[in-house]
Amino acid sequence: MDDMNNLNQNPQQMPTYSQPEVEPVITLGEWVLTILITCIPCVNIVMLLVWAFGSSTPKTKANWAKAQLIFVVIGVVVSIILSAVMGASLAALYD
Repeated sequence: MDDMNNLNQNPQQMPTYSQPEVEPVITLGEWVLTILITCIPCVNIVMLLVWAFGSSTPKTKANWAKAQLIFVVIGVVVSIILSAVMGASLAALYD
């Protein structure tokens, strides 16, 4: 109760709360263009890197690009593993 009295007596000591930053809304058209760009081979990886780590990209789009890059890496690793297994099985078949 003493804390409340102290706050009422000294309004300068009251904590100030800042408003959270409002991210710009990414429109439907921007998302359609984004997805179309990611359909272009080689350009998609470059643009995902730009969007994921660029400073001017909205946070929601940056997080989406980082998630897409994670899936790309997983896909590459799985492809390498499957290629190695298929190569080994074909080598064993011909021996």
